[in-house]
Amino acid sequence: MNASGLASMPLSDRTVDHTTAPLVEAIDLVKSFPVRRGIFGQKRFRLFAVDRVSLSIRSGETLGLVGESGCGKSTLGLTLMLLYQPTSGKVLFEGRNLDMQQPEALSKIRREMQMIFQDPFASLDPRLTVEQIIQEPLDIHRIGSPMDRAREVRRLLNIVGLSDDAAQRFPAEFSGGQQQRIGIARALALRPKLLICDEPVSSLDVSVQAQILNLLRDLQKEFGLTYIFISHNIAVTGFMSRRIGVMYLGRLMEIGPSKTIVNQPRHPYTQALLSAVPEPDPAARERKGMLKGDVPSPIDRPSGCPFHTRCPWVKPRCSVEEPQLRELSPDHYAACHYA
Repeated sequence: MNASGLASMPLSDRTVDHTTAPLVEAIDLVKSFPVRRGIFGQKRFRLFAVDRVSLSIRSGETLGLVGESGCGKSTLGLTLMLLYQPTSGKVLFEGRNLDMQQPEALSKIRREMQMIFQDPFASLDPRLTVEQIIQEPLDIHRIGSPMDRAREVRRLLNIVGLSDDAAQRFPAEFSGGQQQRIGIARALALRPKLLICDEPVSSLDVSVQAQILNLLRDLQKEFGLTYIFISHNIAVTGFMSRRIGVMYLGRLMEIGPSKTIVNQPRHPYTQALLSAVPEPDPAARERKGMLKGDVPSPIDRPSGCPFHTRCPWVKPRCSVEEPQLRELSPDHYAACHYA
């Protein structure tokens, strides 16, 4: 098939090489928003949703991002796709600085980066049929002939576990899990290299969550996909991810291999998140330490370590000196003076 048609090489033939340069890099990435306060909005502040985050993701791996609501996980994902323009810092995709690309070149790069959203129903246009929803990216980028696109829609539906007759139905006729499968099929339509999964199972029943997670893992193996998996549930993230980054108030507090983060967490915030994982043994639940207090306002953040107002290890140094990420063991970093 020629260049104007659907890709000639199937996704399942894509090879994954973990030794190559990172697929995606964030370098000192900052995303802030202007905020006005006061009766007449005369006071101006900056809300730092992402604050000096640096990370890299290799081709074919899954990087999990965890943290409480409002910690900046989703904003980081949107900024990596340049759906939010970075306030400062760089986003590199295959070594190319996205902020330096012309609109036409950026459009081509964005075909390689797609997103799966938290609320499947809200992300699907209720006025369009499933066929129109999945085919829309192919139409926008003028990929293939109309007949090619129709065939591709049905192929994608089968890949995510839906039958051909789903194409002519509307999103409201499906369950939440089926709607998320439609969203996944749409994300796969342009044959991306990177999928940003923003809380893809948090709105689904537990039994359906397992089906979607297993589907995502199967698709990654079959198509050589790279994932950024965003979740507030560190247990689910550990199941999905090769590495985990823990975020708090826009900062990266700890990052390392999933097994290390889950079994040997070194930052007190990571330990607190793990203590919140449901435990079937009532006695074990009583022994767990709970995270106390509320997340401080991102407009008026604490000085020093951002976690010191809730930290059980807090010492005077923590309130005045901000810790930097330091390597504690191979590929395992934590931003804590006493980790």
